[in-house]
Amino acid sequence: MRLIQKKRYEMILLELFIIGIAVIYIYPVFLMGINSVKTFREVVIDVIALPNKITFENYSYVIDKMNYGRLFINNIIITVIGIAGIVAFSSLAAYILDRRRNRYTRLAQLFIITPMLIPFQTFMITLLKVMNVINLSGSRVGLGIQYWGFGIPMATFIYLNFMRTIPKEIDESAFIDGASTFQTFFRVIFPVLKPVTVTVIVLDVMWIWNDFLLPLLMVNNSDKTKTLVLAAYNFVGQYNTQWHYAMTAMVLAVLPSIVFFILLQKYIVKGVVAGSIKG
Repeated sequence: MRLIQKKRYEMILLELFIIGIAVIYIYPVFLMGINSVKTFREVVIDVIALPNKITFENYSYVIDKMNYGRLFINNIIITVIGIAGIVAFSSLAAYILDRRRNRYTRLAQLFIITPMLIPFQTFMITLLKVMNVINLSGSRVGLGIQYWGFGIPMATFIYLNFMRTIPKEIDESAFIDGASTFQTFFRVIFPVLKPVTVTVIVLDVMWIWNDFLLPLLMVNNSDKTKTLVLAAYNFVGQYNTQWHYAMTAMVLAVLPSIVFFILLQKYIVKGVVAGSIKG
C-alpha cells in the first residue's frame, strides 16, 4: 500500500512539473494573443495586463496591410515544395542506405546525416552567393528547394531508424513477382512508412512555415515572394514599432501551423515510437 501511495505521489509531482513547464512555454503565446486585441496605448502601458476592451480592428487592418491572402499562398507554395522534396529524397535515400549496406553506403550515410551538426550561420553568406549564381534566390520555388538541403539530413535519419524494422523478406517477395527496385519502394515499402512520413511532414511544416532567417536572406520584400513571418517583421521599425500590429501579424502568421500541429500531433508520437515497437 505504501509503495502504491509513493508512486501516486511521484506521478502527481511529475504531472505538476510537466504542467509548470507547459505554462512557461505557453505564457509567451498567451501574451502575444492578448496583445493582439489591445490598442497601442494599452500595449505600451502594460504588456502583461488583460485588455480593457477586446477589439478585432487590429486584425482587419493587418490582414489588409499584409496582403494576407497573397502571402498565405506564398507560404503554402514554399512549404509544399520543401516538404515534397524532403519526403521523397530522404525516404528513398534511407531505403537504399538500409538495403545495400556496405562501406560506400556507410560513407554516404555519414555525408548525408553529418550536416545536422553544422550551424546554419557558419555558411549562410556562402549559401547566399551560391544561390545567386545558380538563380535560386529571390523566388518561392528556389526557397522551397533550398529547404531540401536543410531538411533531408534529419528526415533521412528518422526514416533510416524506422526502415531497419521492416523485414527484407518483403523486398524479396516483390522482386520475385518481377518488381523493380523503385516499384518495390513506392508500391510496397513507402506505404509502410506512413507513420514516420506523417511525423516528418508535421515537424518540417512547423519549421518551414515559421522560418525567418532563410526567407530574410533569400527572398526580396515583394508580396510575390515574401512570407507571412517576414511581413510581420515589417511592423517592427528602428525608431517606431507598432507593437499591437506586430503581435496581431505574428498571430496570423503562426496560427495555421499551430492548428496543423494540433490536428496531427498524435501521429508524431506514433511515428516516433513506431520503430521501437514494430518488428
